[in-house]
This record gives sequence, structure tokens and C-alpha cells, in this order.
Amino acid sequence: MEDETELPVRPRTQIQSRVLLLTICAAGIGGTFQFGYNLSIINAPTLKSLLVNNSFVVAAAIMFGFSRKARSCEMIMLGRLLMGVNAGVSMNIQPMYLGESAPKELRGAVAMTSAIFTALGIVTGQVVGLSEFLGSRQVWPWLLASCLVPGVLQLTTLPLLPESPRYLLIDCGDTDACLAAMKRLRGTGDVTGELEELEKERAACQGHHAQSPWELLQNPTLRRQVTSLVVLGSAMELCGNDSVYAYASSVFREAGVPEEKIQYTIIGTGSCELLTAFISCVVIERVGRRVLLMTGYCLMTCWGSIFTAALCLQSFFPWMPYLAMSCIFAFILSFGIGPAGVTGILATELFDQKARPAAYTICGVLMWTMLFLIGLVFPFIMEGLSHLVYVPFVCVCICGAIYTGLFLPETKGKTFLEISKELQRLNLPRQTGRPRWTGPEVIQSTKV
Repeated sequence: MEDETELPVRPRTQIQSRVLLLTICAAGIGGTFQFGYNLSIINAPTLKSLLVNNSFVVAAAIMFGFSRKARSCEMIMLGRLLMGVNAGVSMNIQPMYLGESAPKELRGAVAMTSAIFTALGIVTGQVVGLSEFLGSRQVWPWLLASCLVPGVLQLTTLPLLPESPRYLLIDCGDTDACLAAMKRLRGTGDVTGELEELEKERAACQGHHAQSPWELLQNPTLRRQVTSLVVLGSAMELCGNDSVYAYASSVFREAGVPEEKIQYTIIGTGSCELLTAFISCVVIERVGRRVLLMTGYCLMTCWGSIFTAALCLQSFFPWMPYLAMSCIFAFILSFGIGPAGVTGILATELFDQKARPAAYTICGVLMWTMLFLIGLVFPFIMEGLSHLVYVPFVCVCICGAIYTGLFLPETKGKTFLEISKELQRLNLPRQTGRPRWTGPEVIQSTKV
């Protein structure tokens, strides 16, 4: 009798891992993969939202495919604009959808897959953009139009997978649909404990409406969350990782890498970020979010400082360009350890169901504004600071590490409701009965 009762356990575990893995892949292939892919080739949370978002991909691919025959650069510009809309939506919807669909024990690892697909898209775009494949003058419109492939893959697979259980219960009030989605994602009929947690979160959200970004910024109970989102989101974009990719070619050229081989060397930079994204995904539920962020920013501070010294001394020592080249790889590896993936989880874990969409709106606007500004200003920074170009980025990394260590709470293994209660105590210590910290206590006498 014992054997008969234990036989169904293994298939259930397999079903859970399979459905959750399919959900991750379907969301990622047309989500952050598209962002990374289109980011690199040009140099060479709800389920409904992700599907509709692919209409921009289809339109952009058509523009790219026929731009050469039409002899229209305007079609390329419009296509890139549409891909920017697609990337902006997917960068926000995908981590929110995955974070809401995963159990709390795997929430960080599942949400980290967004960083994996971004890095995978970068590497794939770098490989496909090689002159041996689609990087030649004759077929470059097809290189740009190849973004249609992951879009079609997502359109065909994502409708077969369940909606976010948290969205179904808290936003839609559909208990039966939530239960069905949870059973599919978990691979077991016993989801009573998790459903009770969702019901408690639903009760806590009762009487609250979905907040707008402006309401979010004015809400005193969310002050620490919004500050953390803005500070760490800005730090991720201003830490200098994107600029490393722009600087890589000149550093490799200075190190003596032949011009025709530089494109292959640059693939290694994307591979470094992909490798560390995988490693972070594996260890995030063991070491926590704060440790990964602080480690990443501290290591980036170290390598950025050495990189600056190597640039300043490369005319005095013949081996300095090789040190600078090594620092590029080390800097990207350090970025992949923490900031690349953990920053995207913050909006999912620090905000409740009613505030989370507005938080991702703020995060998206902030991210693309910072990307635009750094792309606009970086050439002038290079010209003005010369070999000291990375000093501002090192300062940003230092600030990111300090803020994480002092103000960011650890969310590992906690439910959304537990996180909300902890942050409420931190935001409103007087109302929760806990005294506000005013500095270290001065002991004026001791007992003998």
C-alpha cells in the first residue's frame, strides 16, 4: 500500500518543474530576450499584456524586412521605435508575471531568469550579427527582421500556459481560476497553504484601489520602497556596464587584437554576463538579494578603479592594455552577479498587488530615461575626462553598495504580505508602536 501511495509524487514534481519552466521560457523568449537581442544586433505582468506586446514585434519585423526594397531609412527608424515599445513593455511585464506566478521559495530564482534571457539575447544577437551570418551588407535587413522569430515563439506557446494566480484572485476575484492556475504551476492538487496566504493578501488589499504612479510617489507608507526603486534603478543604469560595451572595441584594439577578430572577442563580454546570471539564479535563494547586490557593486568598484588606473598607465607599461581588457570582462561578470538581475526583482517584491503595476511604470520610465541620458552624455564624458572616464561610474557603484547595505531589507523566503508588513513598520515606526531610531545610546554609568 505504501508503494501505491508514493508513486504519484514523482510525476507531480516533474509536472511542476515542467509547467513552471515552460512559463519561464515562453515569457522570456519574447520578453527580455527581445530586449537583449535587439540591443546587440544594431551594434553589429499579465499574460494578456505579453501577447499583445508582440504586435509591435510583427510590425517592426515587416518594416525591417521591406526597408531595403523601399529604400526607406524611415521604415528602419519606425521599426526601431516599435521595438523600443516592445522592449519597454516586456522589461516590466515579464518579471512581474513570473514573480507573481512562482512560489515564494523560488520567487527570486524565477524572477532572475529575466536577466538570463536578457544576456542570452545579447549573446545571440552578437553571434547572429557576425559577418559570416546576417551581419553583411546584403542581408542586414533580415538581421533586423529576425526579431520576428522569438515573437512568434511566444505567441504560439504563451496562450497555452496559466495566468498569474495572484492576478486572478486579487485583481479579478476569480478563486476557481486562481486554484486551477496554481495546480498547473505547482503540479499538485494540494495548494491549500499557498491559497490561504493569497487570501490573506487579498483581505489586506480590500478597500484599496490600484494606485497610479503619482499616487505611489505621494504615499508615505511606500516611501522607502519608492526610494529604493529610484536609487537602485538609477544605480543599475548609471554604473557603467552599458558603457563598457561601448568602450570594449577600443580597449581590445589597444591590446593588439586584430580588427577582424574584435567582433569575436566582444561575444565573450556577453557570455560573461550570461554566465553570472545563471550563477546568480542558482544561489539567490541561498545568499539573498542584499548580499548579491552589495557583492556586485563592491566588485564593480574594485574593477572600475583598476580599469581607470590601467587606462592612465597604458602608455608607460606595455602590459597595461591587457590588464584593461581583463577588467572589462571582470566588470561585466560583477554586474551579472547582482545588479543585472536583482534590481529587476525589487518592484515585484517591495510593492503589493495594488501598487506593483505603478511601481513597474516608474521603474520603466526611469530605466529608459537613464539609458537615453547615458547614451547622449557618454561621448562627451569620454572626451572631457579621457582616461578618467570611469571615475563617475565608480562613484555610482560605491553609492549603490552603501545604500543596499544600509536601507534595503532582505526579502528572501518571505511572502508578499510579510514583506509589506515589515516595510510598513520601517516607514511608519510611530504608528506601529516601534520607536524611531535616533542614534546610538550613550551609557553614562555602569553597574559594579
